[in-house]
Amino acid sequence: MKVILQKEVDKLGVPGDLVEVADGYARNYLIPRKLAAPATKGGVKHSERLRRAHQDRVQKAVSEAQSVSDRLTASKVRITARAGEDGRLFGSITVAAVADALSSAAGTPIDRHDVNLPEPIRSTGVHEVVVRLHPQVAPTVSVEVVPQ
Repeated sequence: MKVILQKEVDKLGVPGDLVEVADGYARNYLIPRKLAAPATKGGVKHSERLRRAHQDRVQKAVSEAQSVSDRLTASKVRITARAGEDGRLFGSITVAAVADALSSAAGTPIDRHDVNLPEPIRSTGVHEVVVRLHPQVAPTVSVEVVPQ
């Protein structure tokens, strides 16, 4: 069955795409959840508008993510923590603490799930952190941990 996607569906397409799917998948899953509509003559014209609107939204999201990325890479992110004489921290700096520091530096909220930190920071110094702002924009930000 040919359907026009109304919303983005993983491994299938983006809004406005005309895709061929199994009849049962379309009738029982996509159409009841308003993820797709049956392909009709008027629907194909509507799909063009959906596709353009989706591309505009994606472009806007990428440009916003790029501006946040520029602000993050331009600013210095500092986190203070209690540390011993050898530079080891009493405790550790978690992803949530890094996300809070990045949010204050960028001026926009950054979710802790978007911060890629393989393990908590346990020493002073400069650490590289990857922030996934958008699938196409993932800047590497230097976070400096200084002793209190």
